[in-house]
Amino acid sequence: MTGVNDDEPGGRELLRVEGVTKSFPGVRALDGVDLSLRTGEVHVLLGENGAGKSTLIKMLSGAHRPDGGRLLVDGDEATIRSAQDAERCGIATIYQEFNLVPGLTVAENIFLGRQPRTKLGLVDRKAMRTRAAELLRRVRLDVSPDTPVAELGIARLQMVEIAKALSLDARVLIMDEPTAVLTSEEVETLFEIVRELRDTGVGIIFITHHLEEIGALGDRVTVLRDGRSVAEVPASTDEDELIRLMVGRDIAEQYPRQRPEEPGAPLLRVRGLTRDGTTPAGPVFEGVDFEVRAGEVVGLAGLVGAGRTEVVRAIFGVDRYDAGTVEIDGKELARGDVRAAMRAGLGLVPEDRKGQGLVLDASLQDNLTLARLDRDTRGGLVDRSGQRREAATVAAQLKVRMSGLGQSARTLSGGNQQKIVIGKWLLADTRLLILDEPTRGIDVGAKVEIYQLINELTASGRAVLMISSDLPEVLGMSDRVLVMSQGRLVGELSAEEATQDAVMELALQTPGTPKSTKQHDESAMEGSDVH
Repeated sequence: MTGVNDDEPGGRELLRVEGVTKSFPGVRALDGVDLSLRTGEVHVLLGENGAGKSTLIKMLSGAHRPDGGRLLVDGDEATIRSAQDAERCGIATIYQEFNLVPGLTVAENIFLGRQPRTKLGLVDRKAMRTRAAELLRRVRLDVSPDTPVAELGIARLQMVEIAKALSLDARVLIMDEPTAVLTSEEVETLFEIVRELRDTGVGIIFITHHLEEIGALGDRVTVLRDGRSVAEVPASTDEDELIRLMVGRDIAEQYPRQRPEEPGAPLLRVRGLTRDGTTPAGPVFEGVDFEVRAGEVVGLAGLVGAGRTEVVRAIFGVDRYDAGTVEIDGKELARGDVRAAMRAGLGLVPEDRKGQGLVLDASLQDNLTLARLDRDTRGGLVDRSGQRREAATVAAQLKVRMSGLGQSARTLSGGNQQKIVIGKWLLADTRLLILDEPTRGIDVGAKVEIYQLINELTASGRAVLMISSDLPEVLGMSDRVLVMSQGRLVGELSAEEATQDAVMELALQTPGTPKSTKQHDESAMEGSDVH
């Protein structure tokens, strides 16, 4: 493994991982991994999905036990077999899926299982609230300790998790994809808190797929690939070099869109789609008009709250709408009928792949074949051998990293889970695939594989309607970009016209005001959605 000099930021060594190995049935998750963490530094852990990052942090937090190697804390060998062991070593972990109880208050969550007690052994609620308030001030969270956690948004939940970690007097803080669902303003607030913690001597292991965050926050980077630590480099390392280290090859083009010379006939037509609502701005979405043609990728852009997700969920039949029509191949689709949408050739990859796109405890085979269960069933019996053949074919096509088709979907990395969700619709012969945040929380190598899959879909005459909060992704992969603002469709841009400035000008526009950018047909511009 390549090394760096000892003059980077950070003080004495807090934590060292030496030659750690870990295997699961059919999979060697960690193969001689090395990592060190110093006081007062942010050490970025980087790697593709399936590279071993999750296994490593679960080992440090006590969820997994290593098969071999050593773990040293403050220079002494340590054994971490449980969360309590990790806590005694001063290690706290904040996972992507928060470990909070919605029915309890903020203070109760922070001190869950460790509540301060009175001399009589009762919970000292006054002391708990006072200490919780101090921790909340430290993480700049302006909420009452008595606030139920269920009332908080994602960014505030993140801060409660950090406050909980600080209540443990953690000297090592592990943060797993903490910015995945935060806005840019929330990310900057989080970064300020992380820097303050670093300045107090806390050592932070920071996992991210956003390469631009590394130079802004990190001091050192350890890169994992295929379960091995392949490099330790400064955080100032060029992004192209980081990508090469992660995937073992150069990625010459980040967004390899192969645009059609001429799109085909319209597959999807949306006319006047409207959903009444009680939002301060009026309807959830109103008068949405657009079409998607065979062979093209249409990007749906807009700020959070613009209505994008609500529109595509209505198109697919998940949510109701009050007016307008949805047509597939010129035939009107019944409202609120997911089965009818699927029979017509629509597929939806939702933004919440774990909550809405997968049956987490089911096998990969069952997840892949779920959308075509009707055609695999004869006389009430499921053709399991046929399912197995089809699932194996698509899993190989998508290069899913797995121990076998019987593996639980829950145990896959985020990128491989996303491949399973997409593969489900490939097996269902979907003609128009709606992708809502298709690459959120997955690494750069898996992103390129999904982009290539999009190219294959459109080359075969199918089409893609894509929502993404990653604007460069929208610009790089779309043949046309539709922009929404406050529940209305306010503009359309060709691939040549679509720049970040042009899209943001439209996205920030109040619907109904004059437009300075080339627009689609006026009837198609008065549409909307509220993501």
